[in-house]
Amino acid sequence: MTGTDTLTRPQPAGAATKDVEHFDVLVAGAGISGIGAAYHLKEQCPDKKFVILEGLDSFGGTWHMHRYPGIRSDSDLFTFGYRFKPWTSAPIASAEEILKYMGEVIEENDLARHIRYHHRIVSARWSSADNLWTIDALRSDTGATARFTANFLWMCQGYYRHSEGYTPEWPGMDKFRGRIVHPQTWPEDLDYKGKHVLVIGSGATAATLVPAIAGDCSHVTLLQRSPTYFIPGRNENVLADQLRVLGIDENWIHEITRRQILFDQAEFTRRSFEEPAAVTEELLAAVGMFLPEETVKEHFTPRYRPWRQRIAFVPDGDIFQGIASGKASVVTDEIERFTEKGILLKSGKELEADIIVTATGFNLSVLGDIQFEIDDKALDFADTVTYRGMMFTGVPNLVWVFGYFRASWTLRVDLLGDFVCRLLNHMGKRQARSVTPMLRPEDKDMELKPWIDPENFNPGYLMRSMHLMPKRGDKPEWEHTQDYWREKDELPAIDLDGPEFVYK
Repeated sequence: MTGTDTLTRPQPAGAATKDVEHFDVLVAGAGISGIGAAYHLKEQCPDKKFVILEGLDSFGGTWHMHRYPGIRSDSDLFTFGYRFKPWTSAPIASAEEILKYMGEVIEENDLARHIRYHHRIVSARWSSADNLWTIDALRSDTGATARFTANFLWMCQGYYRHSEGYTPEWPGMDKFRGRIVHPQTWPEDLDYKGKHVLVIGSGATAATLVPAIAGDCSHVTLLQRSPTYFIPGRNENVLADQLRVLGIDENWIHEITRRQILFDQAEFTRRSFEEPAAVTEELLAAVGMFLPEETVKEHFTPRYRPWRQRIAFVPDGDIFQGIASGKASVVTDEIERFTEKGILLKSGKELEADIIVTATGFNLSVLGDIQFEIDDKALDFADTVTYRGMMFTGVPNLVWVFGYFRASWTLRVDLLGDFVCRLLNHMGKRQARSVTPMLRPEDKDMELKPWIDPENFNPGYLMRSMHLMPKRGDKPEWEHTQDYWREKDELPAIDLDGPEFVYK
């Protein structure tokens, strides 16, 4: 059954009575996670009515919102793509290619009619008396507020604030005579041709942006406080290409290639923990194929072991080629302050620029910065304990898709798609209207820890906002492992009648 119902439903105490639309499942966000969720609902829960609310004017999330030059994936599309739709192009894809792929998923599975664009969710309130979520969304196209009720809330809105990127407050920024921009809000009218551009940052965005604009700029300088790891390589998959030559069906090519990549990634991850010195040497040697040894040592040798932060794939080593050609340069130093002409470094050197790009990360958003309430009481997710990084103690009928750092985000979208649909169908068999994760008696004195172990993974955006995130415990049920190779076996085996699930 599909479609929508417009009717008056019982409202939580204090809410104005008005016509609302009711759905079995409300999905927040039409990005890579939300479209995946919709597919799984349609395939595995065909009797459930669902809607996707998207704040932007189209699907795609990150790939629709970000408009900076050269934007591309930093992981392969064989695993970043969905398991159910083959990827048939080069492993590293542009935003345009990813949007085309997602558009095909929407069209092939008749998902467009379930999506409401221009609907930014501002509040979500749970009523135990009614076993319902009431969701208010602000319509950016009309300014009106739309109200929905739903039995189940599936949060697929991502993990960072879309409205603004993270830019540190450096002294003297107001004195700079040029233009300061963040890649997340790249201005359409920004003319960098023939200009001196300074890009601050050392992650995937900076590595993408620098080679994309280097050919048009007078010169582009990458300024980083400290180096990060990259994996340069050809933007091709030899195995997939060979299977195509043999005439293998694309569905099989997709599955075989995914399995090979995931096998290789598991081995690489294992070695990064057990053989960090050897892995470091290999990564630096790959960069050394493009740049002199002294440049690699000074600017591309990180101070931490591999995989404590995400490692971006650099197709054809393009950023290193740009530096080698002289069109781009890299400076490793810290910022003292901004000046009228550019940036004064702590070393005393001044870098002049016409445009400064702060590719300095983003602001973490805990479940979309939405105002949540449980029975008229404000919900602070920092007061909850996570159930396997997707549900939260004391919060009924809600799942948050938070993907992987060391593997493609979408791998977890598919795993959680299976879990949520299995949970919804199980609730139907039990005739349960709500399910809430709760600590068991044996968990009473369990030590509570930060959401992510900072010793294993510590990007700046997480460290800045860790205090806002749910806690984790020291038992498998209450951990956010970030380990796809464990979860691919553990999540399908979850006992939905276990004592950690409280049904009503």
